[in-house]
Amino acid sequence: MSETRFDPSQADGRWQRAWDEGACFEADSSSTKPKAYVLEMFPYPSGRIHIGHVRNYTMGDVLARYKRMRGHEVLHPMGWDAFGMPAENAAMEQKVHPGAWTYQNIANMKAQLKRLGFALDWSREVATCDPSYYGHEQALFIDFYESGLVYRKESAVNWDPVDQTVLANEQVIDGRGWRSGALVEKRKLSQWFLKITHFAQDLLDGLDDLKNWPDKVKLMQENWIGKSTGLQFRFDLSDGDHVDVYSTRPDTIFGASFVAVAADHPVAQKVAEGSAEAQAFIEKCREGGTTAEELETAEKLGFDTGITAQHPLDPARQLPVYIANFVLMDYGTGAVMAVPGHDQRDFEFATKYDLPIIRVVAASAGDAAKPFDGEAETGDGILVNSGPLDGMGVSEAKAFVIGRAESEGWGEGKTVWRLRDWGVSRQRYWGTPIPFVHCDTCGVVPVPKDQLPVTLPEDVDVSIPGNPLERHPTWKHTSCPKCGGKAVRETDTLDTFADSSWYFIRFASQPKDKPFDAAEAATWLPVDQYIGGIEHAILHLLYARFWTRALKHVGKLDVAEPFASLFTQGMVTHETYSRRNEENGQPVYFNPSEVERTSDGATLKADGQPIEIGRVIKMSKSKKNVVDPDAIVDSYGADAVRWFMLSDSPPERDLPWSEAGIEGCARFVQRLWRLFGQYDAGAQGEDKALARKVHQTIAAAAGDIEGLSFNKAVARIYELTAAAEKAKPSASRSEAIRTILLLIAPMMPHLAEEAWAAMSGTGLVAEAAWPEVDEALLVDDETTLAVQVKGKLRDTLTVAKGLPKDQLEALALGSEKVQRAIDGADIRKIIVVPDRLVNIVI
Repeated sequence: MSETRFDPSQADGRWQRAWDEGACFEADSSSTKPKAYVLEMFPYPSGRIHIGHVRNYTMGDVLARYKRMRGHEVLHPMGWDAFGMPAENAAMEQKVHPGAWTYQNIANMKAQLKRLGFALDWSREVATCDPSYYGHEQALFIDFYESGLVYRKESAVNWDPVDQTVLANEQVIDGRGWRSGALVEKRKLSQWFLKITHFAQDLLDGLDDLKNWPDKVKLMQENWIGKSTGLQFRFDLSDGDHVDVYSTRPDTIFGASFVAVAADHPVAQKVAEGSAEAQAFIEKCREGGTTAEELETAEKLGFDTGITAQHPLDPARQLPVYIANFVLMDYGTGAVMAVPGHDQRDFEFATKYDLPIIRVVAASAGDAAKPFDGEAETGDGILVNSGPLDGMGVSEAKAFVIGRAESEGWGEGKTVWRLRDWGVSRQRYWGTPIPFVHCDTCGVVPVPKDQLPVTLPEDVDVSIPGNPLERHPTWKHTSCPKCGGKAVRETDTLDTFADSSWYFIRFASQPKDKPFDAAEAATWLPVDQYIGGIEHAILHLLYARFWTRALKHVGKLDVAEPFASLFTQGMVTHETYSRRNEENGQPVYFNPSEVERTSDGATLKADGQPIEIGRVIKMSKSKKNVVDPDAIVDSYGADAVRWFMLSDSPPERDLPWSEAGIEGCARFVQRLWRLFGQYDAGAQGEDKALARKVHQTIAAAAGDIEGLSFNKAVARIYELTAAAEKAKPSASRSEAIRTILLLIAPMMPHLAEEAWAAMSGTGLVAEAAWPEVDEALLVDDETTLAVQVKGKLRDTLTVAKGLPKDQLEALALGSEKVQRAIDGADIRKIIVVPDRLVNIVI
């Protein structure tokens, strides 16, 4: 064995087949073992897995295999988040059906995952585009509707003009569609909503119980939910009308210099009826941003309505009323009290339109007249230039103004939320059909559950943008379940984030006649360890938390939080390679496989000419700095790839991809193989220091894996391997070799199986137990004693800790090396530092 090389091209497939044949990783819900549910966020079937996927799934796989070795019944499933626009876009480009494209990609990616030896329960595989999955989702949607958690209304929406669909606010990034990158427009449409706001307080309070979630994720959700307290009050207008505003900073009311309303506000609409100029401005606003985040950075624009608002605490002051592009009708009341001195948006607007900027909060009274230095000041302080509020702190002034408003009847204290209900309507084909029909007599009617699933028609034309369901000649025409008259099906489909909001429950329980069995699901939930990217902190994770609460609300599941522990892994990064296009000066990027690295740079293999090496960034298809996992597995084997993903970098940090790094991991695989070949079951003799090292490593590596500090476990295995290699043959050395094999089994399972078989281990190492720790050997009762003669080190001795000085002197003087150094000279004195040093002075 030690004279041969480990051949992953043969071993990997052999052991993967053995695991499949033995159904090693199929979870048993009826097992009496303690249960562990390990889950990585399931992928979109884009066609190829990337190295980032490999890192994510390797981490989960190590934990799942380790838990199994520790005697747990482990659920570690895999599925596909398979609906969405990319399939429709691919269908348009490649003239294939979205389903055919999706299922081919699933087959490709499943084969890739299998090549890496992940311990997945494929018997529970789900694809969200399968009617056997989304039919149950339709049933749950109807349950939510009947309990009041689903409703339909006309509202302003984010419209993606490229994907031809509505986007949730969370899916608009810097004013652009999160998938298409197109500038988003505002439209009014009748939409379906899930009432996530019903659980706003509970979602906020629940964050306190998520002790094993990253603080940054909890903070992001807290900010998105956005609970705030303030004052809702009325401005009386010069045209006899009034406008309601809400402010979290009523203490700054004396700093107000104008009132701004949204383009869709009734005041704006009324003005537009008599002003073509106002109507044109409103139309311009509708072409602009759609979210509060995007409007923060957009140029602030306004239209003076000619109307003024009377200041409620200073009736002599009249504030101009503007239609403004930075105010959204869906946030608050659609109108704001603008305080330029202490709000940056208002500051930019006031500067542009030459409106007063009044300081009403300052560090001290002496700063009341201090000018602003080009931007608003949002810090704390005391009230100035504010009449009866002068000298008060911010909190005291807030309470004063709210009390005054309530006593005088022009306002009231109120709690508001940034969170808005989840708009789930999408105008596209490749998604879950919303299970309702529209009847002229009966209105909106749910499809009876015995008629579910409402399946997508296969004969659709996706060659042009827009919703194929809307223009399908027959699919949408049906009869009303109530009156039997003519009706049309709902042609909107559900936001795909609905599909991923409950898949982890379906993994846990999969009856055919209902979405899940509550009792069986409860044996697994919540997920013990969930692993995925920080980019899902708001979208997926918040929606999943809502969905479990909704299920509890309708009596389907007694679980509030879906994920007990969350880990957000770092990205895999790579340097970029490019060359400037001579015609337009734009960079042309090259894949790493096209590049030859040299000692002083890099050249393109195709022409041998130099190319530019860019900085190390997240792997991206557009930058072509991606690495194909299949090519790496072909070259180095699955275990070297897995080991690289766990080595060096802490798992929460980014991992720079390195060819040298993967080569080093491949060498370590062979190094272990040679060491395993030296295992001798019949070896005799004890090496107490090595035995202690073995058991310390077992205990420490277990803690590292439990804490997801895989790089630390890897480092300990390197240390133990070096110690075993140096040790002389003994029973202790053989125990060390066998222990190393078991320690790497979750990380390099193919190598471990091959060596286990060669060592005549019983069964599969995938079903073996984690090595037991001898607690007595965790206590380090020996120490290394340095022995010096005239201050120079002459020998080191391993001695028991705590020996008295006379015994340490005797041991030091008994050393042959020390006697040669003394060479018969008279000893003047002996200095002893217990457990550390003996210095003989001659």
